[in-house]
Amino acid sequence: MSEHSIFDICVEPIELSNLLKIANMVDGGEAKTMISEGNVLVNNEVTVQKRKKIRRGDKVECNGKVIEVAYNPIKKSAEFINTVVSANKNSKKNKRAKSKARIILSETITEPSKERPKRKTTSL
Repeated sequence: MSEHSIFDICVEPIELSNLLKIANMVDGGEAKTMISEGNVLVNNEVTVQKRKKIRRGDKVECNGKVIEVAYNPIKKSAEFINTVVSANKNSKKNKRAKSKARIILSETITEPSKERPKRKTTSL
């Protein structure tokens, strides 16, 4: 049996591709490729699900490195915090953009329409 290290996660479950990046087992864009090619083992089984949910006690093997996942809600990595902060900023930007679009849309709708009147139907 190979040696493995314990890796603490602060959010459970965590997606496999995110875990590989945070645990520095692969580079950023390489995680999904490694998973889809079948180069990642979860609990000694090949998995090709990029968003597979990983929980405490799971063992993940990639590139000859093996980690066992442990849950520690107090320990938050800097990368996790940055991910959450950037996600919040992006959602705020999207909300602002949507509200501006609604205002612009409502201004254009209030103008009278210049559509052609509908024809009357005649019965035979």
